[in-house]
Amino acid sequence: DLFYSFVSLYNSVMKVLFLSASCATVYLIYRKFKPTYDGNHDTFRMEFLVIPCALLALIFHYTFEPFEVLWTFSIYLEAVAILPQLFMVSKTGEAENITSHYLFALGSYRALYILNWVYRYYTEGTLDYIAVAAGIVQTVLYCDFFYLYVTKVLHGKKLVLLP
Repeated sequence: DLFYSFVSLYNSVMKVLFLSASCATVYLIYRKFKPTYDGNHDTFRMEFLVIPCALLALIFHYTFEPFEVLWTFSIYLEAVAILPQLFMVSKTGEAENITSHYLFALGSYRALYILNWVYRYYTEGTLDYIAVAAGIVQTVLYCDFFYLYVTKVLHGKKLVLLP
């Protein structure tokens, strides 16, 4: 909605910064840090996430307009986008501390977003059911990882899963 719906200068600048940071991240992943990629462990099939999210977006949306359906798809996909990383951690049985901190930061972002929903509900009287449902799913997916993070990584140990 950056190109067709102006909310404020702050909102537009933040969207441009977000898009720029996202493009820079993709560039770093595919160029600078490409040698660190381990294709032997990366066997998660993305179609198991993308196709159900696309179908959900086509079925459960607010209005059947292209940008609305795409926004809904992005919300659903964001909720499950961490599954490949969690799958790789479970497959390898361990995660380096930097990976653990990264996963914890991503999960914390979503968990803290719940506070935003509560605040907006009490101050604005609005509740975005799609975002709340997807956020709850994402937070639940992180719960097991949060437990391991708190009991191991915060005590100075490496995150290692038991067989």
